[in-house]
Order: sequence, then C-alpha cells, then structure tokens
Amino acid sequence: MKFAQLNAFGVPSEVVDCVEGAAPGQPGADQVLVEMLACPINPAELLIIEGNYASKPPLPAHLGIEGAGRLLAVGEAVTDLAPGDLVMSMGRANWAQQLLLKAGEVVKAPPGTDVAQLSMLKINPATAQLMLSDYVDLKPGDWVIQNAANSGVGVNLIRLAKAHGFKTVNVVRRESLIAPLKAIGADAVLLDGPDLAERVAKATVGSAIKLAIDAVAGAATERLADCLAEDGTVVNYGLLSGEACRLRADQAIFKSITLTGFWLAKQMRAMSSAGLAALYGDLMPRIADGSLQVEVEATYGLEEIKQALAHAGREGRGGKVLITPNGPVS
Repeated sequence: MKFAQLNAFGVPSEVVDCVEGAAPGQPGADQVLVEMLACPINPAELLIIEGNYASKPPLPAHLGIEGAGRLLAVGEAVTDLAPGDLVMSMGRANWAQQLLLKAGEVVKAPPGTDVAQLSMLKINPATAQLMLSDYVDLKPGDWVIQNAANSGVGVNLIRLAKAHGFKTVNVVRRESLIAPLKAIGADAVLLDGPDLAERVAKATVGSAIKLAIDAVAGAATERLADCLAEDGTVVNYGLLSGEACRLRADQAIFKSITLTGFWLAKQMRAMSSAGLAALYGDLMPRIADGSLQVEVEATYGLEEIKQALAHAGREGRGGKVLITPNGPVS
C-alpha cells in the first residue's frame, strides 16, 4: 500500500516521499476500512511540511488533513455504515491508498456526491460557515467584508454568504480576480489599497458592516477594521503577510472594534458529535445544489506527490490541487 511520508521539515517537494507500507488489514469491531479516492493539498499542509505550523508532528509523519473515500469493509459493531458508502474522513493522515479509522471518524455522504468536492468539505467550507455564524448575528441583506477572497475559504465564504442572503465585499490583490469572483456571486470585489475604506463605503452605499474576515494579518487587518462600523468584529484566521495583526488604538477605543482569532481545529475539539453532524449535514447538500463548488486545477497520483506539492505551492493558481491515491476519479 502506498502513502505519503514526511521525512524532514523543509521544501515540500523535496522532503515528502511516496512510500510502500503494509496494508491496514481488516477493521476491528468499531472500525471501518476506507479506500481513499481524493485528497486536497491545503496551505496549512505546506506550512506543516515546512515546519512553520502551530505544531510539528514527530517524524517520520503521515500527512493529509482532508480526504474522501469509499468504505471497503466495516466492523461487526458498526450498524450505520456499510461497504460501498461514500464518506468524508475526519482523520489527519489521508494521503494514503487505504485507511483504518474509527467509525466515528468518518461522515457519510449521500450517494452520488461529487468526490472531489466532498474531499474539500472538511476545512474551508466549515471554516467559512462558522466564521459567518459564530461571531456576529447577521441577517439577510447584511454586508460582510473579507480579504484573500480568491482563497479556498474566501470562495466558500462568497458562496455560503449568498446562500444565506448576506452580501460580500471581497478584497483581492489582482485585477484579474474581479470577474471570476463576481461570476460566483460576489457583490463587490475591490483591489486592496490605502483608500480601501472609502471605496468600500461607496460600493456598499455607506452600509454598516459589522463583520470582517481576515486571512492576511499585518496592515491588512487595520484596513479591514477601517471599513467596519462601531462595535464591529475582525475575525483573523490566517497570516499570509507573515506579520502580526495590526489594530490602531483609535479603532479599539473609539470604534470598539474587536479582533479575535479563528482556528478550526480548536473549534472542532469543542464541538459535540451532534454539533459536527449538524455542521456537515448542512454543508453536504450544498455540494449537490451547486452552492458549494471549488475549482480543481490539477490532480496527481500519490506516486507524483513531489510534483503535486510543487504545483500546490505556486502563486496565482486558479484552483485546488488534488491527490487521487487510487487513480483518477470520475
């Protein structure tokens, strides 16, 4: 059986190998055996491989935060799953041909669910959904502003906001991104810059914006905060700039702007099994109805992991890079 293995921290395309290992074997009473079909490469994984994430796994390490597959076998105590079921893996070592997981570590998907889209459901859509719902009580017609709007989270946030009736201001760095984001439902797409707040006010006809979603940090946090109404909230979930979040004293004191952080792993640890089921139970049907779709730029076999990681690290990509451990998926 093939799986991806991280041997040392460094350049992703140089330190991860496809290796052969023993197959997992048959499932125990409360386990399931999964044939992995599709797994995305996320920015967080590149950070883990480089040794720049919040924590470092002991080496050698198996990789893969997300993935979707089909059940090959289930243990005798598993009554709500069956061989042939399509599932999303909640495990964190998904870049493998097969996985042996606890039954509670998979989420069953409806028959016919798009495997590629299912493989990308665990992280970015859930992140977007929770940031839209957990910090500000938004009503249909309310505005939300975000930067890095062309990112995986950003695209999902646009689609989910539209489904909920919220309007979005989307901040990007390249003019070429404006038309594609508007095509998927963005209400306003603006280039970042020092006069962002003035242009946002014009685009929204002076509407009060209470929620900003920040993936960049640094001065970008400050620019988003300038776009918010009094008592607004900035939710930071990334630091693409590599800098600390910046908030001026006048923003905190006179406008009572709140800056808080979001980390999905921490949120999920605090959620009950019923809460997780409700979260993904709401998201999965959105794949079928088209309200959740992420572009896939390329797919690679597991034996091409080095090329896949090099591709995933390129700037200006137009979609996700997927690994298909058991060959192409339809």
